[in-house]
Amino acid sequence: MADQEEDGGARVSVDRAAVAASGGVPDEPGLSVGSAVHGIAIVRRYPIPFFAIAGLAAGFVAGYVLGRHELGSAIWIAVLVIGGAPIVISTAAGLTRGRFNADVVAMLAILVAVITGESFAGIIIVLMQSGGEALEDYATGRASSSLNELIARAPRKAIRRKGAKTEEIKVEEVSVGDVLLIRQGDIVPVDGVVISGEGELDEAALTGEPVPVGKSPGSGLVSGSIALNGAFEMKATKISSESEYERIVQLVREAQRKKPRIQRIADRYAVYFTPITLLVSALGYLITGRVDTVLAVLVVATPCPLIIATPIAIISGINRAAKESIVVKSGASIEQVGEAMAVAFDKTGTLTVGRPVIDSIIPVNQYSEEKLLYLAGSAEQLSSHAVAKSIVAEAASRSGNLEVPAKFMETPGSGVTAEIGGSSVSIGSFEYVLNTLSRKLSEEESGELMRKGGGSLASFISVDGVMAGVILFKDKIRPGVDSMVDGLRRMGVMEVVMLTGDNRENASIIASSAGITNVQSNLLPSQKVEFIKELGRRHGTTVMVGDGINDAPALASATIGIAMGAHGSGISSESADMVLLVDDVTLVTEAIRISRRMMKVARQSIVVGLGLSVALMVIAAFGYIQPALGAIMQEVIDASVILNALRAR
Repeated sequence: MADQEEDGGARVSVDRAAVAASGGVPDEPGLSVGSAVHGIAIVRRYPIPFFAIAGLAAGFVAGYVLGRHELGSAIWIAVLVIGGAPIVISTAAGLTRGRFNADVVAMLAILVAVITGESFAGIIIVLMQSGGEALEDYATGRASSSLNELIARAPRKAIRRKGAKTEEIKVEEVSVGDVLLIRQGDIVPVDGVVISGEGELDEAALTGEPVPVGKSPGSGLVSGSIALNGAFEMKATKISSESEYERIVQLVREAQRKKPRIQRIADRYAVYFTPITLLVSALGYLITGRVDTVLAVLVVATPCPLIIATPIAIISGINRAAKESIVVKSGASIEQVGEAMAVAFDKTGTLTVGRPVIDSIIPVNQYSEEKLLYLAGSAEQLSSHAVAKSIVAEAASRSGNLEVPAKFMETPGSGVTAEIGGSSVSIGSFEYVLNTLSRKLSEEESGELMRKGGGSLASFISVDGVMAGVILFKDKIRPGVDSMVDGLRRMGVMEVVMLTGDNRENASIIASSAGITNVQSNLLPSQKVEFIKELGRRHGTTVMVGDGINDAPALASATIGIAMGAHGSGISSESADMVLLVDDVTLVTEAIRISRRMMKVARQSIVVGLGLSVALMVIAAFGYIQPALGAIMQEVIDASVILNALRAR
């Protein structure tokens, strides 16, 4: 069962079994037992290659150690028929559905081996084919469900008020117009509007913006947001199936359903290699008139370089990515990311650090910046607001020890008041601080202070009823983002885009610093999905990088979705094909580099392996290679292919 851990407010799903399977388990009692169980599970999942190995060994012992050649031959024939039947049946079924791939030659080789009684050569083909499929399945398998994560987080209950009574109901029972009670820690069950009370809500997972939003009568509410403090009543304006959170669930479901299956690189080469193999086999029969010549051609032509080279290179590439703190969920994603022609980034928490940092301090009435920051930092220490945390961190770094506030009072969504060094210090919104002043400000003074705020996120400060200054905040761009964007363009990426739910002004400032010219702002999750689809139509392979629940549909819609896993939502990580485990978005370029090198190595292995196979096919067509010898020679080629593919690490 997956454990749930709290990390910076984001829920992270940790699958202990998956970690154990990957070998990343800390020392624990019973580890050897777990490893044994895991080994048994592998044998059960991929029985044919283990059956073939055991059969080869049993036949060898019976025929060459005990001298009972008839028994050894019988064992090998039985292993060939039993082990080869599933391969033949599945490949034939694929042919009936128009799936002409690298497995066809192996199927024909197994059939001819049965007909001619060349059981040793046939078993080698069974072993390599089934073993290659197991490797490929391991490399391309995906073990996550973003829909399960989304559905698990979805609101399930609501508290409805009728007159003086309250009742807990299922969220599906909420009707438009119902009055619902929202308490601290509750998830807003449906879209609606506040009718009484006030509080702060965390909408970061839905909007991508990190600062809690104050709510008061008349404020709109979005399903899926979390009440941080305060309590209020709301009126439902939509039923659960039509609310914003359910729309996100539906967008992810639709994106996953329509995501096309990636064609294996092996199948691309098989389109050309398989007909050539069949032609050479026919020529071999015409030249020698022997069926064993056909088998010899098929044996040396069995596309083990196609079957093995790609999954070995992919597994090596995945391991290489893991060393760079990039979790790759499937072989298909590490294969495709290197072909990216368009890359889209979310803004907050992806290109930026995702939390407000102090931009500037503007004192008034003779206060210094240091004194103002010290007073504000001391007063904010007991608040959990994101802005308060930034002020406290900056004040502590500059001043050292801060004073413990006395008579602390916080108005959720508005501000705090506390006694610091005998002075009453208030910090918060402009309206909140205005109410603490001993003298009402003139319109000119109010206008001047608002201009100093500059339209940015700002906290105003008063001391003993006198306005003391303004602290301005910004969402800081991550280090190296501009170099990353430039690097993507040098790597051949045709278009780099910012997709954000933030306003145009804030988005343009970050985009300009990042060197991004295409900025799409004020986007809903569905609009991000539509833009990703448009990028796909223009450029083919697209990559989306994000961190919030609101990014999940776009991550699922892109060819490759990459999530910021260090602090982002567990749902965005589940929806994505790759997860960056460290807070470094510039690893996107590293993922592309690893993919391109991996595919270069895989193609080298395929071309060299197939080239050697073609050469052996020509020799075999003239009757100079027997099937058993051909199987051994093919294994030599396979070994060289595997060694080369391992270079992708």
